[in-house]
Amino acid sequence: MRLNSFTSTLAAVSISAAALVFILPGPARAASSVIGPGPARVCFEAANAGRADLSALLDCDAAISSQELNARDRAATVVNRGVIHLLRRNAAKALEDFDRAIDWQPDLGEAYVNRGAALILSGDFQGAIASINRGLELGAEDPHEAYFNRAIAYEKLDDLPAAYADYRRAVELKPDWALPQQELARFTVTSAQ
Repeated sequence: MRLNSFTSTLAAVSISAAALVFILPGPARAASSVIGPGPARVCFEAANAGRADLSALLDCDAAISSQELNARDRAATVVNRGVIHLLRRNAAKALEDFDRAIDWQPDLGEAYVNRGAALILSGDFQGAIASINRGLELGAEDPHEAYFNRAIAYEKLDDLPAAYADYRRAVELKPDWALPQQELARFTVTSAQ
């Protein structure tokens, strides 16, 4: 399958035939760091470890409702609870948490990037790209995950050159991360005639 050429180069991007049956992985998610011990730290560690059990959610709830947190740590804890909702494939609850975190701490890049992941899960790929772009502008802590997620959104919108570029950027930022390398292996870049 041939696609539009990159704007300033004479290259075309296509996906190999094997990709026709390929099911995209879920979006990457990034936990937000929390300083100090206590329930907020336990919530962060659960989100960072990819735990999606009810106990992880309860730890986050306890941290949000009872622990004395500064504004940034409270927003980061809400992001971490949103990440756990994402892991549980509950996009609506995740979006509620990411939006709440953005209301409390509008400069928290991870909230926007993870909001983008929830929007991907919801099927709002344009919204996901806009949210991820904002997270990148704000200096999200894990930009490789932001580029990976944005690549998924671009691919879902059939913008394969943009998807390819973002998968490549994710690999450049984190060369040892296998997931974007696996995605890149599905693409073929050819010179335009």
